[in-house]
Amino acid sequence: MKLLIIALFVGAVIALGSIAPTFGSAQLEATLEDATGKALAKMTYQRTIWIDYSDGGSLKNILAGKNITVVFSVDSSAVGMKELIQKINSSIASNDSDAYVSYMSLDYVALMTGRDDKMSIDYKIILRPVIENFVIRDYTDTSPALLDVDWRGFGASGPVEIYTPNDGIMEINLPISLFDKYTPEIAMQLKSSDASELLTKSIMNADGIRDQPIGNWHFLFDPTGIGVDAAQYGFQTGSVISKYTMGESSLREGIQTERTSEAMFTIDKAYSIKTFEASDNASLDVVGFAVRSEGFFGVTPTSPEGYATTSSEEFPAMVLYGMAGMAALGGVAFMLMSMRKLKKEKGHYAQTGIDPSQLTGVQTSSSSGGYQTVRGEAQVKGLEDYNQHKSYYDDKPQVEEKSETESTSTKGSMPKGWKPEK
Repeated sequence: MKLLIIALFVGAVIALGSIAPTFGSAQLEATLEDATGKALAKMTYQRTIWIDYSDGGSLKNILAGKNITVVFSVDSSAVGMKELIQKINSSIASNDSDAYVSYMSLDYVALMTGRDDKMSIDYKIILRPVIENFVIRDYTDTSPALLDVDWRGFGASGPVEIYTPNDGIMEINLPISLFDKYTPEIAMQLKSSDASELLTKSIMNADGIRDQPIGNWHFLFDPTGIGVDAAQYGFQTGSVISKYTMGESSLREGIQTERTSEAMFTIDKAYSIKTFEASDNASLDVVGFAVRSEGFFGVTPTSPEGYATTSSEEFPAMVLYGMAGMAALGGVAFMLMSMRKLKKEKGHYAQTGIDPSQLTGVQTSSSSGGYQTVRGEAQVKGLEDYNQHKSYYDDKPQVEEKSETESTSTKGSMPKGWKPEK
């Protein structure tokens, strides 16, 4: 029993540890298909900055109540997007990959919210690039297709200026640029302080995804793509899907925690500034059965026969069956413990009293006129008769009885001996 409880506890820890954060400082989602030679990707970069002025000072007078929202969306035709694509392709090439971005759209959101005690600045950049030239070798009847995935940790360093219809030219990659544009009165003090390093760190950075080896990513094989419902997700009916994910908090990949940095700067007094970033995470969906290697996938249209029940090197059905088995064992253990507790309580709290076979029924009500009720009590055989200890009131008539010949009226009586005349 102790070993079972320990096993359940370890299983619970592993299950909880495998939960990935909803958003990270860099979050990649992509679908790869060797038949088209194009990968549709979505990369989200996020960062939050807090400036604390809870002790008052001139900074509170400047930032408290200041609310600024910058939102825009552009595509490859916008001024500055060509330069951004070049930066991203340079980032991909530096990772020894021949893939490149051929087209890309961009969504940008920045929020400056000045509260009474602090200001928060939230940055969010979403890139939707089309990746090409990632197919190293096409599939044949004798060999799998080879897909390059070394491009996965792409980003951009340094200033990135994009033309927007409402705000003109906006620098979007360096957090300090938002201060330059909307709070120039404190931007210089921030640049000349220790906070400068935090505020000039590129937002579009996915080194965490790049540096996590594919061998550490979790693999799930999904055969449901062969169903007709797969079409609504953009997959051709008859395809199987391989899903690779990273970012789980586990013993193998390490405990994923929020990354924070802090620095001080001075205007009229010392203030603190903090940056917050969640852990990076990524998900790659490959159309077909994908086997991973160092920096590429070997892909075949179908999985090896019996893979879902015989695989020992990957993460699919056997692990899921094992987890289901652990859950079943946990249910059995819970039932056994409950039964043992119930037996113990039954022995301790067993009901005691008189054996029902030693009881006899005794009538306890009297007739009322011509009506007899059916009230009664149980009495132990062999004890005193009920009549010896019944209530005094049981002997009293329940309804006052009157004689039909007795008259209580004093009115309308005839004289004694009176007889009606004939």
